[in-house]
Amino acid sequence: MKAYFWCMITILGLSFSVTAQHNITTPEINTNPLYQKNIGKLVFLSKSIPSEQLTESDFLESFQNSDGNDLYLGVFMGNSLVNFLHTISPNLTVAELVQSGNFQFSFYADDKLLYTENLNTGAGTLQSKTKGTTFQIPLISKSGEDSWGRFLWSRFFFNGGGEEALFSGEHKLTIEIRPYLKSGTTIKTGALIAQGSLIVTAPIVSLSENQIAIQKIAPKSDWPLATATYDTTTIRLLNQKIQEKRFKDITSIVVIQNGKLALEEYFNGSDRNTLHNTRSVGKSFASTLMGMAIRDGYIKNENQTLNPFYKLKDFAHYSISKNNVTLKSLLTMSSGFDGSDQNPDSPGNEENMYPTDNWVKFALDLPMDSEKQIGKNWDYFTAGVVLLGDILNQRVPKGLESYAATKLFNPLGIKSYQWQYTPQNVANTAGGLQLRTLDLARYGQLYANKGLWNGKQLLPKEWVEKSFTNYFPEDSNTPGYGYLFWKENFTVKGKNYDAFACSGNGGNKVYIFQNVPLVIVITATAYNKPYAHPQVRRMMQEFLLPALIAEQ
Repeated sequence: MKAYFWCMITILGLSFSVTAQHNITTPEINTNPLYQKNIGKLVFLSKSIPSEQLTESDFLESFQNSDGNDLYLGVFMGNSLVNFLHTISPNLTVAELVQSGNFQFSFYADDKLLYTENLNTGAGTLQSKTKGTTFQIPLISKSGEDSWGRFLWSRFFFNGGGEEALFSGEHKLTIEIRPYLKSGTTIKTGALIAQGSLIVTAPIVSLSENQIAIQKIAPKSDWPLATATYDTTTIRLLNQKIQEKRFKDITSIVVIQNGKLALEEYFNGSDRNTLHNTRSVGKSFASTLMGMAIRDGYIKNENQTLNPFYKLKDFAHYSISKNNVTLKSLLTMSSGFDGSDQNPDSPGNEENMYPTDNWVKFALDLPMDSEKQIGKNWDYFTAGVVLLGDILNQRVPKGLESYAATKLFNPLGIKSYQWQYTPQNVANTAGGLQLRTLDLARYGQLYANKGLWNGKQLLPKEWVEKSFTNYFPEDSNTPGYGYLFWKENFTVKGKNYDAFACSGNGGNKVYIFQNVPLVIVITATAYNKPYAHPQVRRMMQEFLLPALIAEQ
């Protein structure tokens, strides 16, 4: 039997009603006076508090947005989510409503709408959606509990403009919740469920001219200095945001323009001699060394399968399809192994590899994924790059580390670097190679020069072209991928700028642009932080590229 429901809500001076309706499920009955008084309100808390212990004195009116302070959200609803969804589409079943809809969150700063997100339909339990009329979620929490609330806040704060809008001083944060349903590409939104506001205060940051000023390039860089001009005002503003920690954990920026050093800046204690742990930027070096080894005849070509290098039947989960895994499929992250660094539950996730005592065996013991087609389905797979490094170490004279020094680092004039190693003491091509920023720029410029350096073809031009080919133009899981290089695109003043990039955890990047003579290196230590890569893209899109192409 369907229950009948009606209520009037007054919130922030605004009165509205959840109109008379026939519910599709019976919501929980809540006679708590606090709940009855606050239906339609969204409140802020300093911690998670059981509903039976919650009082109005726990509701925050203001919040100091600084390290160490937790922020939770409490919501009092006049009905369950499913019943709100039912008002949008009365003909759908409970199962269809749950599969097609959830909450829509809207974030406002100082009454300006900044960010709206339709919460993934998988967030929340079936019980909470069909029965629940109250809930609490963490937004900011030191304990780091696995909650959709923390990830929602992170997306708003770091990607949706929240950090910028709530920076320095006092601001009003308002959050609104509505139900939404998606049908195909159409999204329908229902009436307001709950709303609440909070005064957010952040420390006022004061900087000196020296912190904001563009850093003068010191002598003895071993680079010719660029004479081309750029927009200094925009670069100063970028410096300001880095110093104010609006762009966090940035350690260096170097720009090479027309093969000449245009900008060299260091932050957060780093300097010209700092060796930066750029994590997976090192994967691209495996591609470079593979191209050199093929040119030198130590490896036939990238279409070779794993058979010449390993007795595959000696490893676990042997199948005929393993015989078809090629070096190219490893270079393009499409080998078909049951391994995905994007999926924490994947058997081949890199975090499962690191504790083992033999990373090569770990990779080759993995089963193949029956749903993946070799060379067709992209999936980020670090263990596959370990295989490439091991194959190189087998075949090149004196091993991988010596070969890299002789063929790559010494000719580029790179003298200071540090490898990490696998448990078998092989230079780790999966990541962790530490280099100076100026030397990362040398590596990028080698590719910008189509493999040419000081009149010598260190890397075949054809290999650079293969490396900078997007092999997955239709794959929605990646913006584009070549031979261990990412494809990226930026739009500035209505014009597109394509780049291929080395990319590593923390926001480490080496960008080589295709239609303008630019190499840009950014190093950072925002390891495993949600803002790591998005903030670097913003730096590029909103500051570096507009400043550098202003005169072009």
